[in-house]
Amino acid sequence: MSSAPEQEAVADEPVAPPADIRPGSPTPLGARYRTGPDGIAGTNFALWAGGAEAVELCLFDDAERETRHALTELTHEIWHGFLPGVRPGQRYGYRVHGRWDPWTGARWNPAKLLLDPYARAVDGDFGTRTEPAGAGFALPAQLYGHVRDWPEQRAADTVRDDRDSAPYVPKGVVVGEDTGEEGGADEWQDDRRPKTPWPDSVLYELHVRGFTMRHPGVPERLRGTYAGLAHPAALEHLVRLGVTAVELLPVHQFAHEDHLVRRGLRNYWGYNSIGYFAPHAGYAATGTRGQQVGEFKRMVRALHDAGIEVILDVVYNHTAEAGELGPTLSLRGIDNRGYYRLAGEARRYTDYTGCGNTLHVVQPHVLRLITDSLRYWVTEMGVDGFRFDLAAALARSLHDVDMLSPFLAVIAQDPVLRRVKLIAEPWDVGSGGYQVGAFPPLWTEWNDRYRDTVRDFWRGAQHDVRDLGYRLSGSSDLYAWGGRRPYASVNFITAHDGFTLRDLVSYEHKRNADNGEGNRDGTHDNRSWNCGAEGETDDREVRALRRRQLRNLLTTLLLSTGVPMLVAGDEMGRTQHGNNNAYCQDNATSWVDWSLLDDPEWRPLAGLAARLIALRRAHPVLRRRAFFSGRPHHRGGLRDLAWFTADGTEMTEQDWYTPGATLGMYLSGNDISQHDARGIRVVDDSFLAVLHAADRPLPFTLPGPPWARAYELLVDTAREEQPGAAEPPYAAGGAHTLAARSVVLFRAVPG
Repeated sequence: MSSAPEQEAVADEPVAPPADIRPGSPTPLGARYRTGPDGIAGTNFALWAGGAEAVELCLFDDAERETRHALTELTHEIWHGFLPGVRPGQRYGYRVHGRWDPWTGARWNPAKLLLDPYARAVDGDFGTRTEPAGAGFALPAQLYGHVRDWPEQRAADTVRDDRDSAPYVPKGVVVGEDTGEEGGADEWQDDRRPKTPWPDSVLYELHVRGFTMRHPGVPERLRGTYAGLAHPAALEHLVRLGVTAVELLPVHQFAHEDHLVRRGLRNYWGYNSIGYFAPHAGYAATGTRGQQVGEFKRMVRALHDAGIEVILDVVYNHTAEAGELGPTLSLRGIDNRGYYRLAGEARRYTDYTGCGNTLHVVQPHVLRLITDSLRYWVTEMGVDGFRFDLAAALARSLHDVDMLSPFLAVIAQDPVLRRVKLIAEPWDVGSGGYQVGAFPPLWTEWNDRYRDTVRDFWRGAQHDVRDLGYRLSGSSDLYAWGGRRPYASVNFITAHDGFTLRDLVSYEHKRNADNGEGNRDGTHDNRSWNCGAEGETDDREVRALRRRQLRNLLTTLLLSTGVPMLVAGDEMGRTQHGNNNAYCQDNATSWVDWSLLDDPEWRPLAGLAARLIALRRAHPVLRRRAFFSGRPHHRGGLRDLAWFTADGTEMTEQDWYTPGATLGMYLSGNDISQHDARGIRVVDDSFLAVLHAADRPLPFTLPGPPWARAYELLVDTAREEQPGAAEPPYAAGGAHTLAARSVVLFRAVPG
């Protein structure tokens, strides 16, 4: 074991157990306040630390004085003890003793205070808030288990740092059962989950902080918080827009990376988790001694009352401890070899995530950590589902992605988790990690094939419409197997990662200089088109074309079969000024600009989005539960899906291969292959959508009988304001001139 000289050491030997500590129980893991069999109230502490030699529980008072208690009870690799009198609000951490031998993956260091992986609330942040941000400031060296500035770089992570990290580490907080604040009950029996079926869902990806930081209707003290998102002014926009679920960027407790702190930046997105049970304390308006738990629950309740589900974006593939040169904050110091996938040289980590480490999900205790966390957020925090970041990393067995992996198998049989919404980001950065279309039937997936196809179509980069036909109709080429349905595809054009919708039509090159990485970060493959001018411009024609392209993209998304996902602010023309990787921009670059709703240039876009979502909600033919068959579903019916060329005739096989940029899609409402709860066949209106990406107008012949005798125009993206009910219908068989780069949607008037 190597240890750096001339450091203020912390004793390797644990203190003797106090007389009042009791054996307690190895279950449940974490800190649980309860009343013992003798009627004495206190807290049971339980920590899995498989290879550890000793564990100390460390309690902290308001003056940061530390009291240590040795946990001497060990059951099935779980160290545990019950402390009478320890109540909710108590702050705590652990020191774990064992060998220091990084060459074999052993990185125990009792000088480092460790955050409980099961902590339900966290108080404080890593580092000190009194330190100035900016160039030259870094995370304190005491946070690292190794000597950070060891002169021999080849052994930089192998010399142990014996300085105490406790002053720089946030503490776990004891939270009472079913309590959101110390001593306050938070009952769930009157909560009504919306339970929106997948086909009826419209997702809205948002950031808890960024959504309300500039909202004029949210009180300033609540902006950027769970309470701010629950405020009626914030909820009113979601309800008016008509979305059915918010997909929250990570709200698990997370840490800021050292390289960002050095540049005076912070991790804004939060994909750097360190506490899988704790709502991120930085988003709490009411306090961080457990109050954030109740605040989060009240937010969920408010969203449910508005008919909106809550889906969490969760990061179980890696943690904030990074690679071998990263800090020792929690799992690394508890049992490095037990929690992480180590490389052939055990000193280093297998990295399928691009973030330095990968959780070893095959290990039973790691799988238990993840599933315990998921069940907690469903049963005790009220959430309705999860989007799994880099889900392919979770599905790896020994090395390869395996759809029969322990993680997927456990989820499939879990009576709680198999009933909630499960969304996979179906890739990771490792070999064989791209798995779009491969997840089992229980799952839906982010469909990047949809994103790329729609972007390419509207920027004029597609030679034919074969792929577009698949994407518009539910991506049956990817998902029509094993009982999967069209709603297995989460259709999106933009997400938090990449250009906003407005930037997608305003920039062809990323502008990430503010991130401090020399514009090297972020993807180069944006599949964007700037409409003739790079960035902001005063050219009225360019600006009008950009607004039209935004309408085209939104309309395509919301008319496609599958589950649409919008990104907060896209419906009002939010811009990040060309930054396609704003993960560290906790400022106006990333925050939703609510003034756009008062801008006559952008206000109609939000109205169009709401109009299209209302159309989806009103018409089951636009939110199908089964794939199209291309055949009639009853005697004398039409095909449930038909494709048309510009001359009004049905497409032939050759037409799919012919260069062109126009596609007509007819959806027959009289041929839907589903029945309602009473067994009655579902019947709806029929619709004709025409997508025209060419740069010049084109006459399109509207299909005649038996398809329709006339057509009512509902949407025309060539218009800033959409058609009204008084507009006369168009005769079937006649020609309708499509404006350059536009979408039209007609309702078919039956003969």
